[in-house]
Amino acid sequence: MVAKSQSQMSYKPARHYLYIGMVCLITSVPGQLLASDKVSYETIATTDQNEITAEIHHSDGNIIFIWQPHERGLQEIDRQFARGLARQGIEVWLTDLLEAWFLPNTASNMDKLPATAFSALIAAARTTGKRIVVGASGRGTVPALRGIRQWQLEHPGSSIPAGVVMVSAKLFVETPDPGLAGTLLPIVEATNIPIVLLQPNKSPWFWKLEQTTSGLEKSGSEVFIWPIGDVRDRFYFRPDATDYEIQLAARFHQQLASSIKLLGKLDPVARQAKTESTPAPSTSDRNKERVLEVFKGKPEPPPLVLPDLRGNMFDLNSLRGNVVLVNFWATWCPPCVHEMPSMQRLTDHFGKQPFTILGVNMAEEKQDIAEFLQNRVSVSFPIIMDKNGTALKNWKVFAFPTSYVLDKRGRIRYALFGGIEWDTPDTINKIQELLDE
Repeated sequence: MVAKSQSQMSYKPARHYLYIGMVCLITSVPGQLLASDKVSYETIATTDQNEITAEIHHSDGNIIFIWQPHERGLQEIDRQFARGLARQGIEVWLTDLLEAWFLPNTASNMDKLPATAFSALIAAARTTGKRIVVGASGRGTVPALRGIRQWQLEHPGSSIPAGVVMVSAKLFVETPDPGLAGTLLPIVEATNIPIVLLQPNKSPWFWKLEQTTSGLEKSGSEVFIWPIGDVRDRFYFRPDATDYEIQLAARFHQQLASSIKLLGKLDPVARQAKTESTPAPSTSDRNKERVLEVFKGKPEPPPLVLPDLRGNMFDLNSLRGNVVLVNFWATWCPPCVHEMPSMQRLTDHFGKQPFTILGVNMAEEKQDIAEFLQNRVSVSFPIIMDKNGTALKNWKVFAFPTSYVLDKRGRIRYALFGGIEWDTPDTINKIQELLDE
């Protein structure tokens, strides 16, 4: 579905999919494109007596875009975006809240930032008289949404800000153990302003858009979904970025500008702060050593019937009587690629014993998978293709790679998310115990 025209839009819970060419949405004034960059810095006091520095990229346009970067911190590419947006007539306020609170750049520390921080930025931007749009990336979306709600608590009935642009939003409490349902943060259902979700499709979060969007709509947010094809999360500052990701990053400010201007044109609507249903849970960065752990979900696996690379249908039930390692992976996922040689060594180790690895590829083209297996990693175990992500959703996969180990009766006994070396003594012993049962 394509987004409605501006004349058709009204503020109500709704969902739109944006497949609009960037050029169609962008209008610019030639003089702005040639204007020299003007940057200043403003120190903003918060109500809890802290201070935030805003790096302001000035523009004569009527919109301010307050940008909260990814949890990995303010990058030079963020400043490039700011300069590009300023030339499109959008003033940009950059801030690094983790630095202001002397916190390391981690996702869990984003959750510790007080709501008053972002609320203070909104208050300062309001004094300019311009329309305000908020933007955030990754886990940075959490303090941004909390700050907006704090502003609503302090200013009941306010129509500020006009909306939020979220890139690769991480709005779940944490990555759950394999097979368990993820839980959205309480702030999701306490958010009630228009939102544009920019989501790369080479990402586990792409497959969680339905759950994320439904949560945002519950309290009245109008949601615009703009899938970004053939790139990964953090594509605009990844050290291992592909040529295409680098090319898209260079012009991504145009897609941001389209999103900002769309939100800026919506009719202002007075809003009241929504109530958070439960206190925000504590989170961790889960940096412990990854090992096969006892599976905590229902031991009966969902159906798994998918085509292999030759087009033949493969049914997991056909492997009953074998110990089976089911591995969800993608060629664009570095940990997936790294662990595959050790998976082949594990296959070789067990030789003729009834042990099988089944690789489930996530929504990639058959030709791309075949070329990868021919040129980069050679494996002897079967690969099947989950073209539309149905298996991923049924098996509750939240991270790539995710693996499940099934016993001879077809019950899930062990699982983990993340890549490991599969031919370690610990893993071999656990699988051998299942083989000996």
